[in-house]
Amino acid sequence: MYETFEHTADLGLRIRAPDLDGLFAEAGRALFSAIVENLDVVEAREQLDFHIEGTDRELLLFDWLKELLYRFDTSHVLLSKFQVRVEKSGLSAAVWGEPLDPARHALAHEVKAITYHGLRLEQTPDGWLAEVIVDI
Repeated sequence: MYETFEHTADLGLRIRAPDLDGLFAEAGRALFSAIVENLDVVEAREQLDFHIEGTDRELLLFDWLKELLYRFDTSHVLLSKFQVRVEKSGLSAAVWGEPLDPARHALAHEVKAITYHGLRLEQTPDGWLAEVIVDI
């Protein structure tokens, strides 16, 4: 589950999931739900694979979202399905989506960057919680 919250000229993403893998997957969905008006119309046509090194989980979350945003910015691909495995030394992920089609995909926000400001990742009694602020 994820939700957005207002933060001056930025947009906050609050993500919750029962486990860490699910949290990283939901964070990907949250990012692309901020980019595209209706994430449900983005079809899982093409697969991309990722491996990101890192042992600090907060920084790994930052790097994960930064890499996803980079792929959108450089390849104009919208991603809608995320399968993530977080390990001690980093993460492995398979993601699916399709190229941006202006006839079918209305963009919601221009996400310029993922920020360190307010970055939060913690285990709670109900699972995991993360907060990430994106520059729009």
